[in-house]
Order: sequence, then C-alpha cells, then structure tokens
Amino acid sequence: MSSYKTLPTPGDTAWFTHDRFGMFIHFGLYAMPARHEWVKNYEEIPEDHYDLYFKHFNPDLYDPKEWARQAKAAGMKYVVMTTKHHEGFCLFDTKYTDYKSTNTPCGKDLIREYVDAFRAEGLHIGFYYSL
Repeated sequence: MSSYKTLPTPGDTAWFTHDRFGMFIHFGLYAMPARHEWVKNYEEIPEDHYDLYFKHFNPDLYDPKEWARQAKAAGMKYVVMTTKHHEGFCLFDTKYTDYKSTNTPCGKDLIREYVDAFRAEGLHIGFYYSL
C-alpha cells in the first residue's frame, strides 16, 4: 500500500477520467534536430547555434486537420499540444515575446490552427505551457 496521498484536482476532471484515450503533441523548435525536446539544454547548444532553428522554422508537414481526423478515427477523445516549451519559443502569436512562430518563416499562429482543427472533429483540446 502506498503512503502517497492523491490530492483532489480543482475543476471538473470527470471527462478526462471517462475519455481516457488521447494524444500529446510535443512540438516546437526542438523538433528540428529530431532528438528530444531538451536538446538545447542537455546538449548545451549555444544560443547563436540554436537560433538557426528559429531562423529556419517552417514546418511544412504541419497538418492539424489531418491529425485531428486520424485522432478521431483512432478513437481518441482529447489532444494536448505544447504551446510554449522550456526554451521559451511560442507556437502562437503573443505580445510578450518576439520568440514566436509568427516571427519565423512559418509566419503563422500554429495553435489557432490546432484548436480549430481538433474542435471541428469534436475532440477536447488542451495546452501544455511551460513557465
């Protein structure tokens, strides 16, 4: 028997317990070197080298409509996507930083597309946002 106590979660999480099957999309600049999301930190990549990913960020295979169709077909009920990871890059437009997808060759708010696509398929959406 565990001595750990599970604290109640604020808000109504019944849908999560009921739906159970979902997807987490971990995506950002760190996807470009294709190793892991902590690549900048773990490999101690200097800022000027990591900045090359920002300057060339243009995810040509980003297709949230297709992802949403596939998720629904697989029986998923929810999806959570990284909006901002630990290195600070935002996949949405914000007035609080210039380090965002709208300032890359991609030039658009990727989270808006994600939200619209998955909601259109009737899936719950969530956001992962690192402070």
